[in-house]
Amino acid sequence: MATVELRFSALPEHVRTARLVAAAVARRAGVDEAVLDEVRLAVGEACSRAVGLHRNGGISAPVKVLLIEEEKQFSIEVGDEAPHATSGERAPGDAPGDADAETEEDEMGLAVISGLVDDVEVSAGQHGGSIRMRWPTVPPAGLLA
Repeated sequence: MATVELRFSALPEHVRTARLVAAAVARRAGVDEAVLDEVRLAVGEACSRAVGLHRNGGISAPVKVLLIEEEKQFSIEVGDEAPHATSGERAPGDAPGDADAETEEDEMGLAVISGLVDDVEVSAGQHGGSIRMRWPTVPPAGLLA
């Protein structure tokens, strides 16, 4: 299992770099060429979401992206350090109207990701959250039995 770890400052201009790195590593891992645009878009959405959460929360920690090559699958995990409210409560520092707008924007981003990726796991808690996306890989030509 090979892992590439990418950390970047929570600035929108770094999202493009994360997308390019993710697509390059996914290609090397054996993700089908026809799916690479979906990988780029999904990573862009997940990273943009994390950047927004960090910026809105005044968090200076970098956004973390793990690119994990496993046997027969490739995973990307985008992590943030923003406190996430559990159902029915507000995150620390949120004004009453802020949580609704952020929740709606967050749900739209997650809906886009879910539409692009079949295998998605979202986790969130008081110390941050993550989106883990998985794609199948194909063996390199010549290794097919």
